[in-house]
Amino acid sequence: MPQTLASALLRNFLGNAPSWYKAAIVAFLVLNPLVFFADPRGPVVAGWLLLLEFIFTLVMALKCYPLQPGGLLVIEAVLIGLSTPQSVYAETVNAFPVILLLIFMVAGIYFMKELLLYAFTKILLSVRSQLALALSICTMTALLSAFLDALTVVAVVITVGTGFYQVFHRFASGKGYEIEHDIGVDEDVHELHRCDLDDFRGFLRGLMMHASVGTALGGVMTQVGEPQNLLIAAHAGWDFAEFFREVAPVSIPVLIAGLATCALVEKFRWCGFGTPLPASVRVVLEEHHRKQAAQLTSRDRAIMIVQAIAAVLLVLALAFHVAEVGLIGLLIIILTTAFNGITDEHRLGKAFEAALPFTALLVVFFAVVAVLHDQHLFEPLIGYVLQHEGKVQVALFYLANGALSSISDNVFVATIYITEVKAALLEGAINQEQFNALAVAVNTGTNIPSVATPNGQAAFLFLLTSALAPLIRLSYGRMIWMALPYTLSMTLTGLWAVVYLL
Repeated sequence: MPQTLASALLRNFLGNAPSWYKAAIVAFLVLNPLVFFADPRGPVVAGWLLLLEFIFTLVMALKCYPLQPGGLLVIEAVLIGLSTPQSVYAETVNAFPVILLLIFMVAGIYFMKELLLYAFTKILLSVRSQLALALSICTMTALLSAFLDALTVVAVVITVGTGFYQVFHRFASGKGYEIEHDIGVDEDVHELHRCDLDDFRGFLRGLMMHASVGTALGGVMTQVGEPQNLLIAAHAGWDFAEFFREVAPVSIPVLIAGLATCALVEKFRWCGFGTPLPASVRVVLEEHHRKQAAQLTSRDRAIMIVQAIAAVLLVLALAFHVAEVGLIGLLIIILTTAFNGITDEHRLGKAFEAALPFTALLVVFFAVVAVLHDQHLFEPLIGYVLQHEGKVQVALFYLANGALSSISDNVFVATIYITEVKAALLEGAINQEQFNALAVAVNTGTNIPSVATPNGQAAFLFLLTSALAPLIRLSYGRMIWMALPYTLSMTLTGLWAVVYLL
């Protein structure tokens, strides 16, 4: 009986994750306390180990959702003293607007999916050129992210991508719309369609990555584009127009470099891009679109009209920042459900399924950030950068923010650096002109080079841990590889701009 119980516990631990993965997590849990207590510098070493281990759980997201293994690691970190519950709570409260956004805005987008799928299908089917489509998606998400939140834009793109995938996967499996179908299982996919399904996955991976990078290109440009932009603008005393004007010498060249990179990777099929939409998939999507259009009832049209009105209100409310983004999402939920007759608790609950696991994962991530903060792991690099002056200091600020944001939270990194820069200004160590240049370097540094890894930006991490990522085989490593051309071109262009154009 004890053996049976023990084996059951072992089997249940982290569920269907591979045995080697389970063994690695157990090894981490054993190693961290040993490192922490065995050496005078144990807390610092253990803090860096925790960060690397957490990144490992993100890398292996397709093997096991990072919430459980990452959660075990941070619980242990708090128990051994790398951080405290109070610090974790403080980091979570600081990021409460992002949590509100995830809970309500992603659910709000769910209640607009009919309109979004209809509109994006029109775009997808009307633009025949693969290069033109990629540029259109990248430009569109950049424009939207300049006025909306990047997470909101990525949530829209994920909803649309999942809708496209569901349409073809159902067809490839020979299932009608009256039959329940699991799009995560390929057993029923006909042999004739397997190759097309793989190519369609490649097409969607490229589209998702172009869209995600687009959110970074647009998000850096305006005061409302990213959460840290608001923080930097508050310290600098810039309004919307001033922020755009100060950042433009860097953001505009980076935008041009990003769009040029989009065109090049598509044309030459670099790093996994350039997979065209299979002809058979286009036929299926066109047929589905025609059927949907022909079957639209007066009630369907009324639903889409309400969703269109809600979309206009969403854009206006976010562009003018009338309230926190999450509260605007709640407004959209209330309007779309009230006027479209969705009052069943079960139907409401489905809208929150996509966002809540990621919200929990983000709080675990904030616990890792609390460890970084409590153990002062970034202080040596910050101190080194502050020792320099002039253009060298601006360039180092840009690079240091980029490097740290790629492995940590860009809002956390921006908070540390802009606080130090403001203190230097108040103490008379730098003048106003140097402060403005450093503030731009902090903003662009946390927004641009951080596209290198999925944990560099919340929008990228959201895509990695979404239900769509495993369907289209988009792993952590593949995201880094596909982002590499963008990382190099955008980072180097940004560095040149902060040195020569600011």
